[in-house]
Amino acid sequence: MTVSNVIDMLINRGVIDSGQADDLTRDCVTDGKDVLQTLIDYGIYTNEDEFWGHVAEELGAEHFDLATYEPAPSVVALIPPGMARLYGCFPITLDGQGLHVAFTDPLNPQLAEDLRFGLGKSIVPVVARRSQVQALIDKHYGSSAPSIEEIFGQMGKSGAAQSAEQEANSAPIVKFVDLVLAQAIKERASDIHFEPFEREFKIRYRVDGALYEMAPPPVHLATSVISRVKVMANMNIAERRIPQDGRIMTTVSGKAIDMRVNSLPTQHGESVVLRVLDRSSVNLDLEALGMQPFLFDYIVETIQKPNGIFIVTGPTGAGKTTTLYAALRRINTIDAKLLTAEDPVEYEIDGIMQVPINDAVGLTFAKALRSFLRQDPDRIMVGEMRDLETAQIAIQASLTGHLVLSTLHTNDSAGAVTRLVDMGVEPFLVAATLEGVLAQRLLRTICKSCRAPYEPNNHILTQLGLSRGDIAGKPFFTGSGCGTCGNSGYKGRKGIYELLDITDPLRELITSRAPSLVLRQKAIELGMATLREDGLRSIYDGDTTVEEVLKYT
Repeated sequence: MTVSNVIDMLINRGVIDSGQADDLTRDCVTDGKDVLQTLIDYGIYTNEDEFWGHVAEELGAEHFDLATYEPAPSVVALIPPGMARLYGCFPITLDGQGLHVAFTDPLNPQLAEDLRFGLGKSIVPVVARRSQVQALIDKHYGSSAPSIEEIFGQMGKSGAAQSAEQEANSAPIVKFVDLVLAQAIKERASDIHFEPFEREFKIRYRVDGALYEMAPPPVHLATSVISRVKVMANMNIAERRIPQDGRIMTTVSGKAIDMRVNSLPTQHGESVVLRVLDRSSVNLDLEALGMQPFLFDYIVETIQKPNGIFIVTGPTGAGKTTTLYAALRRINTIDAKLLTAEDPVEYEIDGIMQVPINDAVGLTFAKALRSFLRQDPDRIMVGEMRDLETAQIAIQASLTGHLVLSTLHTNDSAGAVTRLVDMGVEPFLVAATLEGVLAQRLLRTICKSCRAPYEPNNHILTQLGLSRGDIAGKPFFTGSGCGTCGNSGYKGRKGIYELLDITDPLRELITSRAPSLVLRQKAIELGMATLREDGLRSIYDGDTTVEEVLKYT
């Protein structure tokens, strides 16, 4: 069950206040405690049944005790095993109203809707203890996932010719797409790629920055599978000639998952990529980003300043947005008005006005930013400074007493300064408003289950710019590969950082249009630790490998 759904219900019913909601969120999301047990520990409920009774009242649904319930085999057969396990549901009765179904997460309305789609029947949700529903699923449907072969077999049996929409909503296709999404999310994928080629249909997912391929489905199913994804994302399945964007909000294995979807017409059909935004796996706390203490303190101090510009820079997928969200969460207090312009809004944060950019209707970053200044904000986040107009308004906002946070795509921190000047911003304005630039990268971390020490060879040391004398006694580790990490040797990722603190000596260089290299050299003289140096620290701490540091710095 998702924590946010439970908290929304409790607030609606007046059971808890906003302070208790924050405590619950911290305990359940950050510390991973069970939401139901936490409610009982807090004394909000005396037992489970009291909670489930409230859920039933909230939904206007029947409340069942399934402890001794024995279903009729004909009712059990109404939901295929794979679907029951995927949606966490169990059929109770069938009558004139429809099929009465108990869910492990009854507060998620999308589950009943997806089940209705997959079965072609009216679904009437009922409420029972989650443990009782799960026990019935395990007893009658088994606890293993449906096999892909089983689903492919069902696909082959589909009868007469169907329209694109019927085919996309047929039970085997629905089941297959749900299985792909469930598998990718189980593997902690950040992106899922559906790629049609002339003779094959590839499905790949990106885990910790590296792409892995799933067992490929038959090539003739490409159109149906891609149409199903487009149906889920509310995209136009009849239009295959132009790129489209959509969004899927669903629950997989009890976790609320938000996916950004983009389709691109190619020579052999549409290529579709889903960016997975798993709120439960992203910890939007600055403390969780693994920064060194001096860096953490600097950012906390900078984002509390009344005005100025703070920029996070790095390539796509470097974690820039996560860092900015964590910073926003830190300063999201009752006495501050926060506005963001994003393309698109990736994570929704309570208490912050978030504006999705929409170029199609003329809502650009510059236009949103100009309107922001009439909304009496204290702090503003601009998803990206893409052009001179946006940069100029951001500088104007800073000069008129607002703190502005933003991102840029540059290779290092000093490059952000020259990028602004190259855009056409006057150097003296950059010097006057810029407070700091944080460059970052995400490196894969060594799997803790198979981490082992090793001795690096001279070739590797030369690439790192080190000699044997430099590493005397310093440890090096690698991952040998095991079941926990899928034999990759890596599990999870961590950030490495380079902070350019804009001090007076640097302001003078910026005003005199000094090139990026000169700025960087001066910053290093003044004590800046480079990305490479932070990467070396991560190697010596045993967090990552030489290969990862060489790849990203």
